[in-house]
Amino acid sequence: MASMAFSLVRVLVVDDDPVMRDFVVNTLRRIGIQHVETAVDGASALRTMISFKPDLVLTDVHMQPMDGLAFVEKMRKHSNPLVSGMKVIFMSADSSTGTLGQALPLGTFGYIVKPPRVETLKARIEQALK
Repeated sequence: MASMAFSLVRVLVVDDDPVMRDFVVNTLRRIGIQHVETAVDGASALRTMISFKPDLVLTDVHMQPMDGLAFVEKMRKHSNPLVSGMKVIFMSADSSTGTLGQALPLGTFGYIVKPPRVETLKARIEQALK
């Protein structure tokens, strides 16, 4: 996927850490993705998804009050097919096998260890949007 196509991509970044949220948004902009919205937890992300209609969600795993795993489980059961079928990439500093074992069966396009490297983020996004 060329950078040109990235300019049309809409990404929702969900992370409760403002420094990490800004880092991810800036990294997305560096690879050419300009349409970015953010949310601080799963509950606010569900609301934002309806209005923003992202192509992809990048979500942290460990957040309060609704963590990334609960957020994606709720998404998958949502009545709106745009929400239930959303492409998701998990991000977390926690790459333990327990967390990976919970995250990967939720129909996601990968798991990125934070902070994400530009090349890794770009490759995962390209893979998810094929």
